[in-house]
Amino acid sequence: MQTELEFTDSPVSGAVTRLRARTWVPTSPRVVFEFFSEPSNLEQLTPAWLRFHIVTPGPLSMGDGTRLSYRLRVHGIPLAWESEIRDWNAPCEFVDVQIKGPYRFWHHRHRFSEVDNGALVVDEVDYAPPGGRLIDRLFVRRDLRNIFSFRIKRLAELFPTPSRG
Repeated sequence: MQTELEFTDSPVSGAVTRLRARTWVPTSPRVVFEFFSEPSNLEQLTPAWLRFHIVTPGPLSMGDGTRLSYRLRVHGIPLAWESEIRDWNAPCEFVDVQIKGPYRFWHHRHRFSEVDNGALVVDEVDYAPPGGRLIDRLFVRRDLRNIFSFRIKRLAELFPTPSRG
């Protein structure tokens, strides 16, 4: 599995940092997109220590304008988060934007493309934490690195490379 995780300054107005996570999985982009299209699967991609839970009543159908509410804990502090799905372009990409939550700005683009007989999954998150660059460098980047590293590892478990034999 090929992976990459990097932080750079964000070119987006209102954001401070851009996180880009790139992961290749040995399945079609459509299959991975369909997995991401099911909101309950987000819990499988989130570390248990966040105690992440979707509170929007189901069943949910993802698409432009879908709103999802979550509860989670960060360093023991309970947080409520609401996001809206935008730019729905199945099976290639979609965006989730924080409407209410802990960040001053959060724009998360999910992209899925065919590369080397598999799917390249790209998460591009432009964000601004309260406290700006200092809080980002002291706390937020470490947490996001752990969260997205978990996500990458979990995708490898959910979409394993077929064994040769």
